[in-house]
Formats: sequence, structure tokens, C-alpha cells
Amino acid sequence: MGNSFGTLFRISTWGESHGGGIGVVIDGCPPRLPLSVEEIQFELDRRRPGQSEITTPRKESDTAEMVSGIYEGQTTGTPIGIYVPNGDHRPSAYAEMKDKFRPSHADFTYQTKFGIRNHEGGGRSSARETIGRVAAGAIAKKILKLAGDIEVRAYITRVHDIEMPALDHFPSLEEVEASPVRCPHPATAELMVERIKAMRNEGDSVGGVIECRVRNLPVGLGVPVFDRLEADMAKAMLSIPATKGFEIGSGFDGSRMQGSEHNDIFINKDGKVGTATNRSGGVQGGISNGEELVFRIAFKPTATLIQKQATVDKDGKETELMGRGRHDPCVVPRAVPIVESMAALVLVDHWMRHKAQCQSFDFESK
Repeated sequence: MGNSFGTLFRISTWGESHGGGIGVVIDGCPPRLPLSVEEIQFELDRRRPGQSEITTPRKESDTAEMVSGIYEGQTTGTPIGIYVPNGDHRPSAYAEMKDKFRPSHADFTYQTKFGIRNHEGGGRSSARETIGRVAAGAIAKKILKLAGDIEVRAYITRVHDIEMPALDHFPSLEEVEASPVRCPHPATAELMVERIKAMRNEGDSVGGVIECRVRNLPVGLGVPVFDRLEADMAKAMLSIPATKGFEIGSGFDGSRMQGSEHNDIFINKDGKVGTATNRSGGVQGGISNGEELVFRIAFKPTATLIQKQATVDKDGKETELMGRGRHDPCVVPRAVPIVESMAALVLVDHWMRHKAQCQSFDFESK
């Protein structure tokens, strides 16, 4: 019913924003992977609320509890269960939203589809659901690092109309984490922080763009025709709350170019086939080509505003609603680890699928 993701490396998440907690089950994780709860917690701490003055003031430790699939510090190959209890939940702040629909939120669609909804904090539609993705993503990122020294790095390139210059290098985690807005260009990051603060003071919100880059990927990840690598990556990214756009490589700008301008010319790179440019974004024919995987995701402004807006109630009667509760004036900074996690989940799943189909049998030596 839409709560599971992946084929061989598969996750299922559960829980609501203001319920007892959030959980995830990871099925298909390879056995004997060294894994500690501290490694999971590191990624959850990057996602948790209340970490800076530009995020929601909700105070949650987001403490992970590993309840299955780990023995003596290693994965056992059986399902891994992780649970994160909710601590600072205040469902009473959402009482008015029980009967009124927040503009551009999931209230109306959930109510109409199911005939019932958890209005407290948005329930299952809240971005708090992404805790399970980040916990699972921490495991996927470790698999990628140990198996192929593969690094996944996301960072903010734009908030509202403030955009950073193009990077000429693969940024370090320290560069990204140096600012609460997670933009690796310090001067631009300062402007972004000030814009988000201004929106918070006005009870308004802004969106932005996250770029994600992955290096050291092997050639061959991705399955024609419907499970192309960029197709599954797009699905993963657009499943994240508040996302409105996805592009890979040259993206929409590529549509303004001629083929002679856009083509990535093949060259010899230290004895291996490579490309002189990377407008393909690391994927050709739906399969990774060994170059950096590069894509971008657009996030809309937070839907819940701390100012009055016109709306209707469940009976269609016109009314007004002012958002209450605690919300991010810009969701993009906290979405960075979510983007990394979803990317890692897709890549591990496709790597396992590639090895299962193309490297499990040695027919040539028979």
C-alpha cells in the first residue's frame, strides 16, 4: 500500500508525526556488515528538529532503538528493525485543523481518499515519517562506502531566489555541515540563513533546491526499460514530502542545447573509458556510466503558515485558518540527509540487482 520501497534491499516505514513513534524495517541487508546504533544516530541527528534557529523548534532527541537484525555488532541477514519514539508531541496544537483544510497540504486529499485522517501534525503525511528513511539510509551509505568507497553528498544550491555559484569540486561533509542551511558556499549560506529568518518572522515560508552528487559508482547500475537508474531515483526523490521537481545532469537546460553541444565525448581516462563532460549526469540509457551521478530536487515552500489564509472546512463552508504548531520556515536544510538516504537506498538496491543478474553465474568458464 505504498509504504515499502526497494526490490532486493527493501524498506517499510510506519508511524505518525504525533503518535507513539516512527519505525522502519530493512529487509535484504547483507549479513556480517559491522553496524552500531551510533552510526544510525549520526544521520538521524542531521535530520532531527530543533537543531538550529532556522528549523522548527520542536525538541526531539530522535533516539534510535535497534530491535532486531543485529548480533554482536554485525547484521545477521534477517530483517533489521529500528524504532524512534516521539517525545515532544503536542497534538492539541492541531485541533482547529480537524475540520479545516490547510491550503496546499495533504489534509483534503487524505480526508477524501480514506474518509478519515490523523490531523495531528499531518499524521502520516508529515515529514517526520522520513526518520525511517534516514535510519535505513545510514545502513545503505555504509554498505556503499565499504563495498566501493562510494560517497553520496547532497547540499543546498538555492533558497528562494538566492543561488550559490557552481562548485568546482566534490564538497566534503564538513563543508556542507559548516552552515545550518547546509550550503557549502559560506557567503551564499549567510544570505540564505537571513532570508529564512525573515520568512519565519513574517509567519511565511520559502522553498529551494538540493543538488546531490555521488562519486566512485561502478558502471552498470540500472535496469532497462522501466527501472532505469534515473527513473527509480526520480521516484525516490519525488516520494520525499514537499518535492516538486527532479532533474538529472543537464536537466531542463539540456533541452536548450544542440546535440553537438550536449553530447558527452568518450575519452580514455587512465586506461578506462570515461567522458570529457558530464551532461548526462552519470547515466546513459538508464545505466550508470562510471562518471559522477548528479541530480537536483526542487522543494516547495512549507504549506503550513503562521498567518491567516482563506480555506474551506469539511462541509465546503468558506472559513479562515491560521497554522499552529511548530513548523520549518524552509524544509530544505533538514531535507539534505533525507535526499542522501534515498539516493543510497536506490543505489544499494540496484547494485544488488546488478550483481544478481550479471555476476552470479559464470557461463564462459563452463
